[in-house]
Amino acid sequence: MCRLMGFVSPQKTTFPVIAGAGFNDFVALSSIHCDGWGVSTIDHDEIRAHLVRAAEMAHTSVQFDSAVQQTSADGGLLHLRWATKGLPVSENNAHPFVHGEFTFIHNGSIRPPSAVEPFISNNYLPLISGDTDSERYFYALLSEIEQHGFIRGTLRGVKLITKSCEYSSINAMIMNEDTFIAICEHDPAKKPDFGDDKYYELKYRSDTQGVVVASSGWPQEGWIVLPNHHALVVDRKTFATQVVAL
Repeated sequence: MCRLMGFVSPQKTTFPVIAGAGFNDFVALSSIHCDGWGVSTIDHDEIRAHLVRAAEMAHTSVQFDSAVQQTSADGGLLHLRWATKGLPVSENNAHPFVHGEFTFIHNGSIRPPSAVEPFISNNYLPLISGDTDSERYFYALLSEIEQHGFIRGTLRGVKLITKSCEYSSINAMIMNEDTFIAICEHDPAKKPDFGDDKYYELKYRSDTQGVVVASSGWPQEGWIVLPNHHALVVDRKTFATQVVAL
C-alpha cells in the first residue's frame, strides 16, 4: 500500500510549495510507507516525463529532499511505496513508472500481478522490468490508451481490471503533457489493519495555484473528497476539472 500525490499548475513549482504547510506531514507517512519513493515531472509543453526514484525511506533520504525541493515543473507525481507482501523492494519496483509522455503511480494491490497481463498489448509486454502489479496496470492502461485515446482508454482500462481482477485498491494517477487523471477505485473492506475508514480516500484542491490530488493521512483542510468509483480529469491547458463515474 502506498501514498500518492500529483499536481498540475499554471506555473513551474515544487511539491512542498503547491502542497502547502502540511507537506512534511505527508512525507512523514513514509515511516510506514517506507519501501521506496519516486518523483516524476512533465511540463505541459514537453513530450517526455522525467523521473527520479529510489528504494529507500523518503523522510530520511537526502536524495528525496533534493528531488522535491529543487525539481520545479508545472506537473508532477510523487509516490511513497509500501511494498505489497511478497514483492521485492527494489528501484525497478519503485513508482512512478514512465513511458514516453506518460507517467503513472498506483496505491493498492492486484492479485496476482500476472492477472493484469492479458490486458497488455504485445507492444508493451517486453517493456516490463519489475515484479509489480502496478507496472502491469500502467501498461494495461497504455494498451487501451493506444487504441482509444488518453481519457477514454484510461477509463476502459480501469473497467477491465475491476471486472476481471481481484484487488484491494487500484487508486492511481496518470499524466501526460495535456491531461492529468486521478482514479479512485478501491474496496474499503480490504484496507490495511492499521488503516482507518479513510485510508484509501483521495482528496483534491483546485485554486489559482493549480490542482493537487493526494492520499489521506495528513492535514487536507478544505480539500474535496474524490468519491470512490470515480475519476478526476484535469485539462492541463485550461485547468478545468471533471469528476466522472468509472
